[in-house]
Amino acid sequence: MARVAGINIPDNKQTEVSLTYIFGIGRTRALEICSKTGISPSSKIADLTEEQLELIRTEVNTQMVEGDLRREIATNIKRLQDLGTFRGIRHRRHLPV
Repeated sequence: MARVAGINIPDNKQTEVSLTYIFGIGRTRALEICSKTGISPSSKIADLTEEQLELIRTEVNTQMVEGDLRREIATNIKRLQDLGTFRGIRHRRHLPV
């Protein structure tokens, strides 16, 4: 298994699908990463060379993903709760926002 952004991504899936295992990367962003690095979205991770994996790692590191993204979301929710906004109150009471 290849390791990108601290996450083990599956080797037997296509690059586009494998990148979506990283929190903060969906299909659209995975396709953008593939086009920026010049890697075919339909190629499997196991077939990529180490240089191609390194290109993917550097591109993913420029994005806000995993822990940084989770922390930013939590601080935004905390800010809304501290301000006492409608959305903050809904979050505090575990209701739909």
